[in-house]
Amino acid sequence: MSDTLYFRKHVFFCMNQREDGRPCCAERGAQAAQEHAKRRIKQMDMNGQGKIRINKAGCLDRCEEGPVMVVYPEGTWYTWVDQSDIDEIIDVDLVGGGVVERLKLPNT
Repeated sequence: MSDTLYFRKHVFFCMNQREDGRPCCAERGAQAAQEHAKRRIKQMDMNGQGKIRINKAGCLDRCEEGPVMVVYPEGTWYTWVDQSDIDEIIDVDLVGGGVVERLKLPNT
């Protein structure tokens, strides 16, 4: 068995919709952000095995800090405000291998 990861980076966008009035990622534009990231990664031909996978996730349990996404295998958590933030995360982290410190959430 190979030690190579199936995906070089795996990104999960929280899509949770809460019914109790508490903050949730779904009402903060998570769907549009996930769709934009997926479309952009495909346009860059960076999707597929050995590359980058953009996924939807259920509750990631950080809705109060949201919207949120997490990038694996590093386990880097991000929030964002708009599409330009998503583009910065794609360019700096997913493609470049760095971290967007201004959008990074603490791991604890």
